[in-house]
Amino acid sequence: MGNLNFIGDPTMACHIQSCRWELNTILLNTETKEDVNYEVRRYDGGKFACVDTDSRSFDEASREAVLKLLKYMGGSNDKGVGMGMTAPVSMIAFPKADGSLSGKLKVGLRLPTKFQVEPPKPIDEGIRIEDRPGMTVYSTQFGGYAKEADYRFHANRLMTVLGDGAPYQRNQYLCNGYDPPMKPYGRRNEVWLLQEEP
Repeated sequence: MGNLNFIGDPTMACHIQSCRWELNTILLNTETKEDVNYEVRRYDGGKFACVDTDSRSFDEASREAVLKLLKYMGGSNDKGVGMGMTAPVSMIAFPKADGSLSGKLKVGLRLPTKFQVEPPKPIDEGIRIEDRPGMTVYSTQFGGYAKEADYRFHANRLMTVLGDGAPYQRNQYLCNGYDPPMKPYGRRNEVWLLQEEP
């Protein structure tokens, strides 16, 4: 997510300190190849709050989209209800021919379980509620404040060890951040390559 700045907005900082994982996950496999650790996981689908961007660099676009989603989750919705936070923030990235990531992103946060049936309507018209299907992913983890270069590096390492025969989508991958911006140590980021569904 990069180092998001919440100075002057203590309510937003309060909401994101209570991040929680709300996706049902099944660990299918764990592997290590050429010093790259990765897992194969299956996730359930559900309703996500989503923002599409298509105008800036990856880092700028992700920062702007995440802020919109945090405001929605923090109470900027038709019910005025703070929903708390889920993790991770998932950014579907689209690599260019040279491997760099475009500013075209689909950024999403899974809605907490209690809001899955009747999600509050966003006030910001740039946010939509989307039903996402379940998915199987190849996942690799790394630390620090992740930027485009970090996601690209770890995605390329994972793609290399999986090789050309692995059944994953080449035209997109997910960049995930799990931690609030004020957490300086022990940060968790992941790249997910989407497995092709049979």
